[in-house]
Amino acid sequence: MGRSAVRHSSKKIPKKEQKPPSNKSDSPIPRYHSFTPPEVEFLRKDLLAWYDSHKRDLPWRRLASEESDPDRRAYSVWVSEVMLQQTQVSTVIDYYNNWMKTWRTVQDLAGASLEEVNEKWSGLGYYSRGRRLQEGARKVVLELGGKIPRTAEDLQRLLPGVGRYTAGAIASISYGQVTGVVDGNVTRVLCRLRCVGADFTTPAVSDALWSLANGLVDPIRPGDFNQAMMELGATVCTPKKPVCWECPLQSQCRAYRKVERDSASAVSKLVKKRADPAIPPDIEECGPSCPLCIPSCDSWDPALGVANFPRKSAKKASRMERTLTCVVERRGRPGEAEYFLLQRPQTGLLAGMWEFPSMLLEKDCTEKERGEILCSRLKEFISHEISRKELQSVGEVVHIFSHINQTYLVYFLSVDLSIKEEESEQPVGRWVTRKQFLNSAVPTAMKKILQLCESKDLVTGAPESTKKRKREDKPLPTKKVKAEPDGQRSIQSFFKPPASRK
Repeated sequence: MGRSAVRHSSKKIPKKEQKPPSNKSDSPIPRYHSFTPPEVEFLRKDLLAWYDSHKRDLPWRRLASEESDPDRRAYSVWVSEVMLQQTQVSTVIDYYNNWMKTWRTVQDLAGASLEEVNEKWSGLGYYSRGRRLQEGARKVVLELGGKIPRTAEDLQRLLPGVGRYTAGAIASISYGQVTGVVDGNVTRVLCRLRCVGADFTTPAVSDALWSLANGLVDPIRPGDFNQAMMELGATVCTPKKPVCWECPLQSQCRAYRKVERDSASAVSKLVKKRADPAIPPDIEECGPSCPLCIPSCDSWDPALGVANFPRKSAKKASRMERTLTCVVERRGRPGEAEYFLLQRPQTGLLAGMWEFPSMLLEKDCTEKERGEILCSRLKEFISHEISRKELQSVGEVVHIFSHINQTYLVYFLSVDLSIKEEESEQPVGRWVTRKQFLNSAVPTAMKKILQLCESKDLVTGAPESTKKRKREDKPLPTKKVKAEPDGQRSIQSFFKPPASRK
């Protein structure tokens, strides 16, 4: 049935039949992969005690604990959770502090421009996160009366870019809603605690993990409990080389028990003795048909131990792309050299950011064809005919995006011209100094490209520290000149050019 049919239907659903959205799965979890009520109580107690004495002092945690205004508290958590997606804590701290100094409230962020947001986000990666964060702030101010939604369900439903995890984190930490969260760290902890070995990216396993998280969360301290689970995964139950001997939940970890049991079994086979009776066989272990267990076709690597969990399907290969890029430097003007930038479209990859004139290559091209493509592209913005001879090939810069392996074929062009003044339908361009370039919303790849040109000693605006060391700094080898009689050089040798530097 289409939307229009639903919209105009006269039949109304009784209120008692309407159900709010739920994050819990209706499918029961096999006994081996679930927790008993006593286990849940012990887990909550042990984990929170560990968190109280081992948690890291992080700026967003301080703000969340000290801020009395619920909207400001939720905003501080919201910013941190978005920044921490696929980014290390050590990288986020400075960005977070600078962001919160600039935009202390959701109203401050709503009043900023996209370019200002991109400039603050520059270097953090995954730029769409910052854009969606600002879109959400504007919606809160313009449509929700400046009030951030108070439940995970409303946060996910009303705010752009807020998914199931971010909504749960904001609601539990800021408002005390009893709801679980599942991110990469929590996934790893749960999969090891209950030997969930099936591909965790599948809907069935994802639903099971969310069901486990919602069942474990502490009803009195839901925000602290969720942060404790994430902290455990980040500092103890790490992807590689987990420090199991420091884990407060070791006694409840089925993966650890399995490793110990397999190790004891291997030793007993070598010495022909029974395994340590302190590690009894796990009679509850599932059979080969369990949807949450390691598939029988997958091999178990004893060297990995508990790091055999979690498992996911093979990562899809990144798309390979090649892009022509030209660093255009303007000379002949007072002051510093300037570089020409174009703004990317407001949607898609690196939306709204600034870059050197670039063009995606859809097929392999010869050096001549590349030059012709760049000249044609640059003519759209520079009021002068450019020949291929003016272009200097600099080299290549490789930059890896989450799903794209991008190779930039870099060229350099020095001109004595200015941008066209007449109106055009082409993207807006601008000239910037090196300092302005570094302070602009430019992708990391563009900074790499400028550094490459500076290393070749091409751009005049480069600081001395980035230029190639001059060979004049080293003493040049001297060539002995055969003396003519009476120590005089011949007139022919006097007019010979000096030896070329090698």
